Amino acid sequence: MSSQIAPLQEATIKTQCKLLRMPMIAAQFSSLAEEAVREKKSHPGYLEALLAAEIEERERNTIDRRIKEAHLPRVKTLEEFDYAQSPNVTAAKMRELGEGGYIERAEPILFIGECGTGKTHLLTGLCVAACRQKRRVRFTTAAALVNELVEAKHQLQLRRVLARWSRYDLIAIDEVGYVPLAEVGAEFLFQVIAERAEKAAVIMTTNLPFSEWTQVIPNARLCKALLDRVTDRAHILETGTESYRFRRTAEKHKRPAKSAEPKER
Repeated sequence: MSSQIAPLQEATIKTQCKLLRMPMIAAQFSSLAEEAVREKKSHPGYLEALLAAEIEERERNTIDRRIKEAHLPRVKTLEEFDYAQSPNVTAAKMRELGEGGYIERAEPILFIGECGTGKTHLLTGLCVAACRQKRRVRFTTAAALVNELVEAKHQLQLRRVLARWSRYDLIAIDEVGYVPLAEVGAEFLFQVIAERAEKAAVIMTTNLPFSEWTQVIPNARLCKALLDRVTDRAHILETGTESYRFRRTAEKHKRPAKSAEPKER
């Protein structure tokens, strides 16, 4: 059907699509017109196909933008996770969480385990799943979040920065417990968590059992208050104590080297 569209008419349609910000229709209207002729589609059928292509492209762009805005360290999905290496976390449980009901119910999620047990991968996978649902997501480490808020306070921008963090549907805070927090930093972390309690979801990872959180939050009363907010109605998943990265490396070194072929004399 493209041969039936005059060059001037085709150029006009593309210009109009550009003005209307419909790039997918501009790219596909000609090929879809040919398909409509072959399949003897009605005019409404052809229009439906055009609009469906545009909507699909816009949804794909929205998801890509959400993932980019989340500032994930690496894009990893729940489907890529090796559940055989982490028997305490089941694929069924993660699929359930990936559906996003915890976000709607403002339920926290905590991953507890040693380094290399998959905490960050699982956290990232949930972030990607939320982005696919076109939710606003933001990843950070505990240290980076605290540093940002301390700097904002010095620049008299604390209220504005806290308001920005409160607008995310989901925030993911990695590495809680890796770096001891000064009291002001612990207070800022508590403020972010407390303001989201029963209002919006948060995911956290930590290498410390709750009994040892006073190592990074020395103020016992503040530590108790933070744990009270974080654990209320929370999904708490333990990823274990043995690093599967270390185990993988160890197994690799255990493999016997191939014996060299004897040289012919």
